[in-house]
Amino acid sequence: MPEPPHSVDPVQLGAYFALIEVSGLLRYAIEQQLGEAGDLTFVRFQVLMRLRRTPTGTLRMTDLADAIVVSRSGLTYQVGLLEKAGLVTRAPSPDDDRSVTVTITDAGRALIAEVLPGHEEVVAQQLFEPLSRDDARTLAALLEPVRDHMRAAPPRSAAARRRRNAP
Repeated sequence: MPEPPHSVDPVQLGAYFALIEVSGLLRYAIEQQLGEAGDLTFVRFQVLMRLRRTPTGTLRMTDLADAIVVSRSGLTYQVGLLEKAGLVTRAPSPDDDRSVTVTITDAGRALIAEVLPGHEEVVAQQLFEPLSRDDARTLAALLEPVRDHMRAAPPRSAAARRRRNAP
């Protein structure tokens, strides 16, 4: 019996598995560094970095969840832990009664400043050390359209929620 045609050819499959493996290895190294340097998880680091990079240090929770690709409930839990640690504050959105905003505190900014040099070192050693500057440009040029294609779908927060009792 002949094999059915595949949507992904062997070259594409190899690229996919290499990307997944590189991503997993890099994330593991980053998680180790963030945990040791600042008792942070990768998700909490992403929250703080996204907030730090905005002009006001504030984002709506929904926008933040979409940006770092985490569920709304997962983000609520992580932000709660950051808030207990004094690294962020939450408040009702001034623009939308249904929204909550999150703002990085001075303590959150200080923690990022403390862990960022080590984070950058891990990224440089693990991801960029074996690549030339031109390779890094090529990698960015290859990944950016893929990211943009994936981001073109409606944000995760806009997706309809499944009903618990739905078939």
